[in-house]
Amino acid sequence: MVILSPPLAAKYKQSATTLPPLVLKFLFSSSAEQCLLHSTPPCRSSVFYWNDLIKSSISLRDPKNALHLFDEMRSLDWIPDGYTYPYVLKACGDISSLKVGASVHSLALVTGYINSNVFVGNAAVAMYGRCGAIEKSRQLFHEMLERGVFDTISWNSIIAVHVQFGEYRRALRMFEHMLSSSRSDVMLRADGVSLVNVLPACASVKSWRRGMEIHGYAIRRCLIEDMFVGNAIVDMYAKCGLMDEAKVVFDLMEEKDVVSWNALVTGYSQIGKFDDALGLFERMREKGIELNVVTWSAVIAGYAQRGLGYEALDVFREMIASRSEPNAVTFVSVLSGCAAVRALVPGKETQCYVTKRFLNLVGNHPGDEMMVINGLIDMYAKCENFKLARAMFDSVKLKDRSVVTWTVMIGGYAQHGEANDALVLFSEMLRGKCNIMPNGFTISCALVACARLGALRQGREIHAFVLRNRYDEAMLFVSNCLIDMYAKSGDVNAARAVFDNMTKKNEVSWTSLMTGYGMHGCGEEALQAFDGMMKAGLPADGVTFVVVLYACSHCGMVDKGISYFNNMRKDFGVTPEAEHYACMVDLLGRAGRLNEAMKVIKDMPMKPNPIVWVSLLSGCRLHGNVELGEHAVEQLFKLNFENDGLYTLLSNIYASARRWKDVAKIRVLMKHAGIQKRPGCSWVQGKRGTATFFVGDKSHPLTREIYNLLDDLIYRIKIMGYVPETSFALHDVDDEEKGDLLLEHSEKLALAYGILTTAPGLPIRITKNLRVCGDCHTAITYISSIIEHEIILRDTSRFHHFKNGVCSCKGYW
Repeated sequence: MVILSPPLAAKYKQSATTLPPLVLKFLFSSSAEQCLLHSTPPCRSSVFYWNDLIKSSISLRDPKNALHLFDEMRSLDWIPDGYTYPYVLKACGDISSLKVGASVHSLALVTGYINSNVFVGNAAVAMYGRCGAIEKSRQLFHEMLERGVFDTISWNSIIAVHVQFGEYRRALRMFEHMLSSSRSDVMLRADGVSLVNVLPACASVKSWRRGMEIHGYAIRRCLIEDMFVGNAIVDMYAKCGLMDEAKVVFDLMEEKDVVSWNALVTGYSQIGKFDDALGLFERMREKGIELNVVTWSAVIAGYAQRGLGYEALDVFREMIASRSEPNAVTFVSVLSGCAAVRALVPGKETQCYVTKRFLNLVGNHPGDEMMVINGLIDMYAKCENFKLARAMFDSVKLKDRSVVTWTVMIGGYAQHGEANDALVLFSEMLRGKCNIMPNGFTISCALVACARLGALRQGREIHAFVLRNRYDEAMLFVSNCLIDMYAKSGDVNAARAVFDNMTKKNEVSWTSLMTGYGMHGCGEEALQAFDGMMKAGLPADGVTFVVVLYACSHCGMVDKGISYFNNMRKDFGVTPEAEHYACMVDLLGRAGRLNEAMKVIKDMPMKPNPIVWVSLLSGCRLHGNVELGEHAVEQLFKLNFENDGLYTLLSNIYASARRWKDVAKIRVLMKHAGIQKRPGCSWVQGKRGTATFFVGDKSHPLTREIYNLLDDLIYRIKIMGYVPETSFALHDVDDEEKGDLLLEHSEKLALAYGILTTAPGLPIRITKNLRVCGDCHTAITYISSIIEHEIILRDTSRFHHFKNGVCSCKGYW
């Protein structure tokens, strides 16, 4: 490159216009060329040099300088030509400046280039698309068609714009229109760029049939030899899940690059064939193919999706050591891996790296940064560090919070933390100034929180919000969550109504309904739903049979449960897992057939897990079998399974056998192990919100009325035949004092408050954080015969519907 000094440039000032063009191009390069052009009178034949300068700036990725040169050129009275405008319009698109782009377009329109020059028109179509003005881009394209000033690049540009904006089906229709136009215009043919533009649209809508047709077109037109076209076809098949077809195209490609390999690696990873993905990854290394960020990210994401968080972290460290620069997708995958194994410390280390090497860097796309921040919130929430998760959430300005940001925080609270906090935040999202509409996933997270709390009123309000605001695309997912919410909030009839009104149902819909029926003791209805699912042609899997056996267990349908268990492999091709054996132990244990339950455990083809032994222990508690109960506890200790519920169950067994010394020993063991028994807590829904009661609670403003009402109710039901089951007091004191202790149980206090505050005829809904006490179950059954309310009590195991002196559990609680 030759740089002329100002004196030398001045020397050539007079003769510049007479020099041959090639000499000018050689002498006047870069700043010297610009300097000389400043001194040269405007000349149509020399506009080429301004165009060359502008083009060079575009090539050097300096669009702002290109626009500066364009302004300078015009200020010196040089007139842009048909080659100037395409470069300048591209610069406008590069900086996404719609205002400047529209001005340049107007200038080209005034000077007549838009109407007659196809290159300028194509550049304007692309510019409007890149600046987000898709309607303007469409309008300009159709005007070009009407004037007959278009070519293949025109079609490629508008198709690319539609793909860019996610309008994939419209892009496919445009491509079909282009092919039909090609038949009548021999000058118009879809080229390799056309195929590279449209194939991602096929992939995005999983339209593999259209993708195959385009593949056939590429073969007929000999475009398949183009490596970029081959890569696009491999990627299309991979994203449609047709990995065999993708592999065939890949193997036939004579020329491959890292993009070709990445398409296969990513495809295998996304459909769960991680061994194949890892095999390709190793082959790439053996062949010396330089791995790029897409390769590393695909492998990291594959490990994370399989819950192998530590393996994902190992690959990430290897990536850093290879000096490959991670991007937003890489970081999100690493954080997802940390969340999968609750690796809080590596998660914090990743945040430190992200903060130093990625966040707030010049040139970063704001959307990429928000994606990583959302990943950090999600990771901290799933690691149950809500202080840090909330700090990350609060650090994002209200105007910058996307619907994903709100959803990951609400979902974290709903699934792993305090469900109340999830609903408070959801309400803040709706009523705040953020102006963001919750999506289907946000709604589902809020419904999960309602289900955890049994918050029927708030669940109904969210249901009404869903009906007012159309959620067509996510309606299947939302409806499934509504079924679950209504069932877990005590209204199984509303769950059924949602199910019946669904236009489309999947396995989750049927399973959610069956689970709801099982929880409420409606065993026959649950099995009818199972039959309906089979008639609908939907496959039954292991989860389905866990639900079926659960329903049989909680409804006392022992023989049917045994029949389903024995035939699930033969009739449905489902191999029993540990969870199914646990259901069988629970089924037989509730029915008092503890020896048969023990035989099931001995015959298990796998080692019994803690759930199996806890199921046996629950049966022993129900039927007072001390010997088997001690054996179950011994096995649980061997598995290092210890919690307050385990000790409580054993205490109940000893108390039922009046072995008070053993009850005392359990307390000593708990004290030495540092385990504290969770206090019984019940909450009841009332007109003014939810009231919470603990054992012996006397903090409520209506305490006197509550205890007076309870005294009266207990007196009345004793006349009817109620005898306090003092074994549930778990204290070695006289029976009269035990009766007083039983009176203070949280579910009895909640019931009395519910009677005092609920209008006659309306149901009283109570939720308890533990299993309902046996004495309370008996007392409430009696009380239900003398009050005008149905009592719906949800404990950690199931729902109990008390009405007219009968409970829906029929003793199988």
